[in-house]
Amino acid sequence: MIDTFFSTYLSSTIRFLFLLAPFFVVTMFLALTRGLPAPEKSSIIRRACVSAFVLGLVLFFAGPLLFSAIGITLNSFRIGAGSLLFLTAISLVTSGTRNHATGLPEEDRDDIAVVPLAIPVMIGPATIGAILVYGAELKSFAEVTGGLLGLVSGLLILAVLLHLSGYLERALGKTGLNILSKISGLILSAMAAEIVLTGIAGFIAST
Repeated sequence: MIDTFFSTYLSSTIRFLFLLAPFFVVTMFLALTRGLPAPEKSSIIRRACVSAFVLGLVLFFAGPLLFSAIGITLNSFRIGAGSLLFLTAISLVTSGTRNHATGLPEEDRDDIAVVPLAIPVMIGPATIGAILVYGAELKSFAEVTGGLLGLVSGLLILAVLLHLSGYLERALGKTGLNILSKISGLILSAMAAEIVLTGIAGFIAST
C-alpha cells in the first residue's frame, strides 16, 4: 500500500506539474503583474493557487459521476481529452504558449488571480479533461491519496516558481522561458499520446 502511494504520488506530481505548464504560467504572470508591489503579487499567487486547487479537487472526483451522467465511457473520454491535450502541447512546442490563453485581458480587472490566472492560464480546457481522466483512473485509497497530494505538490512547485518569477526572468530572459515552455510542451505531447493510446486500447478490448 505504501509503495502504491509513493509511486502514485511521484507520478501524479510530475503529471500535474506539466499539465499546469509552469513556465508559460510564469510568463503570463509576469505580464499580468508588471509594476505591482511584491505583497500584492504574493497575494495574487496565493489566491490563484487556491482557486486552481479547488477547481482541480472538484474535477478530480467528478469524473465518474460526469461519465455516468452523460453516458460515455472512460476510454472514450480518454481519447477526446488526450486529443485536446495534444493540441495544447503542439501550441506550447510551436509558440511556447497555450492555444486557449495567449492574450491578456483587454479590460482592467480588480482581481486577476482567478480569471485569467487560475482559469484558463493554469487550468484550461485540456487540463480539465486530463484531471477528469486521472481522477477516474485512481481506484484505491492509496492511489487517490497519492493523486491528491500530487496535485497539491504540483501547485506548490508552481507557486514557488511564480514567487521566483522575477529572478527567472532576469536569469533566463523571455527567450529562455519560451524555450522551457516548448520543452514542457514536448513532454505534455507524450502524456497526451499515452492517454489517447490507452483509451484506444481499452475501447478495442471492450468491444
